[in-house]
Order: sequence, then structure tokens, then C-alpha cells
Amino acid sequence: MESQLKSNRYLRIYHQLKDLLVKSDDFDAKMATVVAVLHHKMETFFWTGFYCLKDGELIVKTYQGPVACQVLEKNTGVCWAGINQGKTIIVSDVHQFPGHIACDSRSKSEIVVPLKDTANMIIGILDVDSTSLNAFDQTDAQYLEMIVGLINI
Repeated sequence: MESQLKSNRYLRIYHQLKDLLVKSDDFDAKMATVVAVLHHKMETFFWTGFYCLKDGELIVKTYQGPVACQVLEKNTGVCWAGINQGKTIIVSDVHQFPGHIACDSRSKSEIVVPLKDTANMIIGILDVDSTSLNAFDQTDAQYLEMIVGLINI
């Protein structure tokens, strides 16, 4: 998708989610709403979901797309890289990423965005996969970070 068109779409999604998320204080409901809107409004999103930390494990929460890995092997793969590095990670070709966890072999590229609590501690990760190589760029990173930030408003 052309960069300006993508930015405009994300901006519309951001404002839609901002209006929706203030109606509930429920963390799980907010994650579910973010996932549903993103998954259905961004055509390159093959798998969209959250993994959250619980007792030192990264466990799948709400998602849309094919069946997910329930628990991700500790300190392995793109999601753990985002957790451990504390930043958004863009992977153009997941098959070139050391330790990539293949929950679905159709995934070709991925972006992960840390989810933080109100104390700014990382508690999980938004994970988005695409069946296309090079599906994600800095535009995705910028807007997905803004969108994930809405969960704690």
C-alpha cells in the first residue's frame, strides 16, 4: 500500500479506536477491539493478536487469524525480541530471523509492538503477521505504537 494511503487509513483507525476504547475500562475488551479493527481494516494483516507475559511466559491472548501458538518458547522469536529489546521490531522475511517461531508456515513478514502498562512496564506484545514479504515499514511501526498506546487510556 502506498505510504500516504496507509498513513491515512491508520489515522482513521486510530481515531475510531480512540472513540471506542474510552467506553470501557476492561483491558481484555480493549485488546480484543484493537485486534478486530486492525485485522479487518488492514488487508495485509494475516494474523493479528496480543501475547502477554504471565509468570515469565509469553501467552497468547486475543487474536484473529489462524490458530496461534499458545505459549512462545522463552527468549526465542520475534515476539520475545520485542519484549527483550523493549522496542518495535520489523522483520521483512521471518525465515531469515534467527529463532523465528513458525506458528503458521504461511507467515512471511512480521511486526511486533510492545504493550506497556500505566507504569510504562512491558506486559505484552502486539504481533502482526503477513503472508507477503516486506509487508511492514516505519509507517506501520509509528501508527501501531500509537494504537497500542490507546489501550491504557
